[in-house]
Amino acid sequence: MQRVGVDVDGGRVAVWTREGDGPCLLLLHGGPGLSDYLEDLADEFGEGWNLAGYQQRGLAPSTQAGPFTVARHVADARAVLEALGWERAYAVGHSWGGHLALHLAVAIPTRIAGVLAVDPLGGVGDGGFERFGAELAARTPAADRERAEALDQRAMRGEGSEEDMRESLALFWPAYHARRDAPPPMPPLRISIPCYAETLESIQAELPALEARLPDLGLPVGFIAGAKSPIPVQDASGATAARIPGAWLEVIDEAGHFPWLERPGCVAAAARRLVDQGPAPAQSV
Repeated sequence: MQRVGVDVDGGRVAVWTREGDGPCLLLLHGGPGLSDYLEDLADEFGEGWNLAGYQQRGLAPSTQAGPFTVARHVADARAVLEALGWERAYAVGHSWGGHLALHLAVAIPTRIAGVLAVDPLGGVGDGGFERFGAELAARTPAADRERAEALDQRAMRGEGSEEDMRESLALFWPAYHARRDAPPPMPPLRISIPCYAETLESIQAELPALEARLPDLGLPVGFIAGAKSPIPVQDASGATAARIPGAWLEVIDEAGHFPWLERPGCVAAAARRLVDQGPAPAQSV
């Protein structure tokens, strides 16, 4: 695995690559505002893929400067593709990263060969955000829930610390999984509160425009969602897939929000299904 820096507005983003002889695949981690946790997912793909991922802005070793908007995140992803010399790539994003992949598809369709959104925030209505929050809370013991919600609210007011947000995520962590009594270990995540708060605001503001453009997508789009994820499958992935011509949804039994942790191999298999569809002809913008 190689690491390079790519120039973006306000600094650089840290990119990792693993060269292969197959299709180009850009991994987009979730959050927003989290450290990149998808390098381990790269191992699931094995050989035969040309892989890359990057630490999104907000956390070192990438620039910590804003603005933290959907448009800026799209511009950063485009800069990464251009720096890698990839004319077209498949975007595979998890959670917020899956939502970002949809924005890439509508904003720079000439650079995106297809999209695989892994248990994403949706692109219709509120994206399933309200029900997601309610379900996450309902799955968490009352004392932990009250503590986590207080920490999260403090962060959204700009008053919390990174340690507060890490504690909040740890309290909610079991609720993300099918086996809440024995969840997989939480990775050592870092969190940028400004990126988290400001990007969430931008996501909500941009949702109507994204929803309006989904029917115009002319490239392969697939969704893979955990049947037991706190993100509502039909409100998020299902409703969004229904707006995109030819899009498909695969629901993974006995899996939560991180399906590759509970059903290893499922994301790589879905990516292969997407690539086997073949890319749509290049579009002009």
